[in-house]
Amino acid sequence: MPEIMARVNDALNSVVWGSPMLVLIVGTGILMTVRTGFFQLTHAGHIFAKTIGGVFQKGSGVTDTGEKTSISQFQALCTALAATIGVGNIAGVAAAIAAGGPGAIFWMWLSAFFGMMTNYSENVLGIYYRRKNSRGEWCGGAMYYLRDGLGAIEGCEAIGSILAVLFSLFCILASFGIGNMSQVNTIANNIRAVFPIDALDRTLIIGSARVSLYALTIGIVLMLTAGLVIVGGIRRIAQVTEKLVPFMACAYILGTLIVLLVNIQKAGAVFGAIFSFAFGFHAVGGAAVGLAVKNAVSWGLKRGVFSNEAGLGSSVMIHCASNVVEPVRQGMWGIFEVFADTIVVCTLTAFTILSTGLVDLKTGEMLSSREQTALVSEAFGSVFCFGGVNFGGMFIAVAILLFAFSTVLGWSWYGAKAWEFLFGTEAVILYKIMFVIFIMFGAAMSLDLAWDISDTFNGLMAIPNLTGVLALSDTVIKITDNYTARMFHHSGEKPMLSAFDDIPGEQK
Repeated sequence: MPEIMARVNDALNSVVWGSPMLVLIVGTGILMTVRTGFFQLTHAGHIFAKTIGGVFQKGSGVTDTGEKTSISQFQALCTALAATIGVGNIAGVAAAIAAGGPGAIFWMWLSAFFGMMTNYSENVLGIYYRRKNSRGEWCGGAMYYLRDGLGAIEGCEAIGSILAVLFSLFCILASFGIGNMSQVNTIANNIRAVFPIDALDRTLIIGSARVSLYALTIGIVLMLTAGLVIVGGIRRIAQVTEKLVPFMACAYILGTLIVLLVNIQKAGAVFGAIFSFAFGFHAVGGAAVGLAVKNAVSWGLKRGVFSNEAGLGSSVMIHCASNVVEPVRQGMWGIFEVFADTIVVCTLTAFTILSTGLVDLKTGEMLSSREQTALVSEAFGSVFCFGGVNFGGMFIAVAILLFAFSTVLGWSWYGAKAWEFLFGTEAVILYKIMFVIFIMFGAAMSLDLAWDISDTFNGLMAIPNLTGVLALSDTVIKITDNYTARMFHHSGEKPMLSAFDDIPGEQK
């Protein structure tokens, strides 16, 4: 039975993450980039001033919640980054380089550049079509703009509702897999490898299953810790991620910058290899060039999308909980989210791997037998190793713990909002209880197949989501043009703030 499930999943995975899906995801970003006049470039200064720049401006309002049932724009960003900055930024980049060569990083950058406008469009639609539930909390996401946006188009009411339900189901299934058990399993394996404790290095027999006492202990600790946060709702999650994400991101970035400075003499060679391998300039012969470029493009785009999740419709559910009024303002936070996740964090991870001698920059050959997170640990260990102790490996283990745990917190909200859409506000507590319990199973079980299956459902979220984004692209353009006309040309036009009411605070 497991073999049959694995074969079915392999077939699905090849469809979900194959070339047609990547064309759909990246193509949507290209379309929205062109239709908005390269908004992420032409308004780059305005975007940074109104997003991360606002954190340091007194009275900007980006760090104020304003309402007891909503979160601030900065908290929304931190919670979204908590779910997106994760193992993919470490293991995903390593996998891309191992399979696609250094050139994969260039295509990862390209996917992020266009993905910025996909994420922007999702957030604009999310804020525009969001609603308040019976508790006064904001509810938004792909399921709402599919049902109320796409469904409002003549002849599309049924398809809008069906796609909204499918998106919610895919999201719930992905939340238990890639947003929960897979992350926790990664935490347990890394901690056990780097910090061995003999007293816990035992195997328990529970029924017919063999369970590691070490992993089970980690699972129980994580389950109790996460439970205290998740049951408290979005405000408690936001309060934790608001502190955790800046700390973990800054600590990881600082570590990679130290590696960069130590190996700064290799910077030219690293960037030269990235561009050379991206277009196959190193390869000999037409067939070799074609294969090299194909691998670089495929792995770069795939890992880029997987890292920042632009097009999957996930982070928009967090952004919709923000107290922001202007849809475009939260859309700009979506642009910054992709920039921070891929352009900053993934690039620094790539430089760490490529500058420490683990990859031959002339041939692209892997000189290390390590894979994924272990590859990054080895790279850090080449700089942070004192007295024979690999402090770099310990640092990466702690980084993975924080990254993966924050991903669990973010995905708990995604799944909860999808569950609420299907079963109602009062039923959310049932989802939260199940989600917390599954954390323990994730740490103790072998989850190779679970990783693959959850990856598939994560990718399936893109199909209904991008259908909604493409169908409602005119709405995104109108809202964007309305905002730029008021902000830069003082047109005096009436703001486009909501599909339901001119005053978002009074939406029902």
